[in-house]
Amino acid sequence: MIWNFARKIVLTAVLVPLGAAGARALSDRIERRRGSNRVSRLLRQGADTAQTLFGRKKHRRFGFR
Repeated sequence: MIWNFARKIVLTAVLVPLGAAGARALSDRIERRRGSNRVSRLLRQGADTAQTLFGRKKHRRFGFR
């Protein structure tokens, strides 16, 4: 039970930000080589989504949505 919880914490705290950073770096490389295209935009958009879902939340003024 505790190992499952620890595995989830490690996954969300370490692997998701690393994956998002890797996707952003790959997107930058693709854009440098070929310019902006659908793949590079989707990589960056996916990294942003993963960061907001699993990473730090954006702070809003009133605390809801």
